[in-house]
Amino acid sequence: MTTPWPPRTTARRPRVAAPREPVDPARIGRRVVRRRAKGMDAGAVAAALEDARFDARQASRHEDLADDVRGPAELAEWERIEQLLAAALPGTVYDPDTDPVVRAELEADAAAAAAREADLREAARVAARVDELQALRELGTLEQTEPRTGDEAVRDELTRRAGGYVQGDVDGWLARALAAHLGHYRDPAAREDAAGRLTAPVLAHAALLTELARLVPDANVDQLAFAARLATTEPEAAGALAAFLTRAH
Repeated sequence: MTTPWPPRTTARRPRVAAPREPVDPARIGRRVVRRRAKGMDAGAVAAALEDARFDARQASRHEDLADDVRGPAELAEWERIEQLLAAALPGTVYDPDTDPVVRAELEADAAAAAAREADLREAARVAARVDELQALRELGTLEQTEPRTGDEAVRDELTRRAGGYVQGDVDGWLARALAAHLGHYRDPAAREDAAGRLTAPVLAHAALLTELARLVPDANVDQLAFAARLATTEPEAAGALAAFLTRAH
């Protein structure tokens, strides 16, 4: 079933907001400890650790602090830093810049930030491509356009914006391109990847079109319209028919 796309004057692209990093009290506690411990030697850290243990004993007496995660995290961090200095040369002071645990966390943070940035760029790309395909549909030139890498995700976004209704024209366009190896589907790796990204009806439609084109090379799109109907209503049957025609060929 195809849902008419709203006119360009009313269609609105959703804003792509940057995801916020969730508040982590335990992590905040560890960072506070590291700032306080910077420049401390083993003796100063040991004294701070005793204070943290005292605070932990006091907190254990209060039921309202039973779910507190920051206090235990701070205590554990003081204990870790004490062990770190105990294994270092005498007179060594704590420096978070040379702490291997801190450096590993910073590297992980940088990787996570890069991944979030990549997700934002991909979401923006998909949104822009959705608008582009919408315009092509309105102009009636979608069929003259070759698909690009990532259009499988664009198809999903079009369907989501339509409230979950299947976009038959887009599905047919992708199936025909996949069968004819158009656009990025010229690459066998892209065709293989599409098998895990497109729906069963689209894949069955493409497979059936491939075999029908072998049987009747000069058949046009209108003559093969039944393939889309069969793949949409009975994708398993369409796939089985395509497999049967492959063996017959």
